[in-house]
Amino acid sequence: MVERIARAGSGRLATGMIAIVGHIHQLIREVRPTRAEWREAMAYLAAVGDATTDNRQEWVLLSDLIGATALVEDINSRRPPGATPNAPRGPFYRADAPRRPNGANISLDGVGEPLAVAGRVVDLDGHPIAGAIVETWQANGQGFFENQQPDEQPDCNLRGIFTTDANGAFDYLSVKPASYAVPVDGPAGRLLGQLGCPLRRPASIHFIVSAEGFEPITTQLFDRADATEDALHCVKPSLLADFKPTRRKDVPWSLAFTFVMARAPKTRSVT
Repeated sequence: MVERIARAGSGRLATGMIAIVGHIHQLIREVRPTRAEWREAMAYLAAVGDATTDNRQEWVLLSDLIGATALVEDINSRRPPGATPNAPRGPFYRADAPRRPNGANISLDGVGEPLAVAGRVVDLDGHPIAGAIVETWQANGQGFFENQQPDEQPDCNLRGIFTTDANGAFDYLSVKPASYAVPVDGPAGRLLGQLGCPLRRPASIHFIVSAEGFEPITTQLFDRADATEDALHCVKPSLLADFKPTRRKDVPWSLAFTFVMARAPKTRSVT
């Protein structure tokens, strides 16, 4: 089969398929599955597809759990020292989060311990980046994302898109997120559970930061006090953040973080 692909095509698709098919054939030779085991493997892949819906990406979750997503991010987002690293986007992202003004409260149901988030977006020299777009989403205080509980949480709860001001700053109100277990009601979580792998994720908040002329950042901030293990292999020292208690009764928690963006490489014009 590898030889057929090599003769029939070229380019990235052919190169990738040659590598994939070659590794699959080698895996079969090493493991030597029975016919029944191979049929079971095919049924598992079909089940992952069946579990994928508009509100749930089981293939993304499986990729995250085996560390493939984190590896792809590391390969494709090498940045200069000091720049904020990427982390996988995760299976609960939604592309239709609402735009909100700075200072808005993204907790639409008011459930949980209020949290004040204050962020800045700067370049590698510390200069503020005005007009940067900051998209955020998170789990609630019970560890559930809004699209995991469409009948219990308001639509787009704990999601929002903000724009930095002239000082590169943005801020909003939310609730303190909780750690959570990877969903085990689907084939991805069940498989890793059967293997005895950790299925816990530390409390975190997701961000996508973009600005013209800079490499976009897709990342997560993890609660330093909670980041003992991560089923998705995403925790890095530079992504640890401190959820600090405040003296305010109405907003007992605060989080401050600075995102550092690297300039995008200039593309050469074709003459």
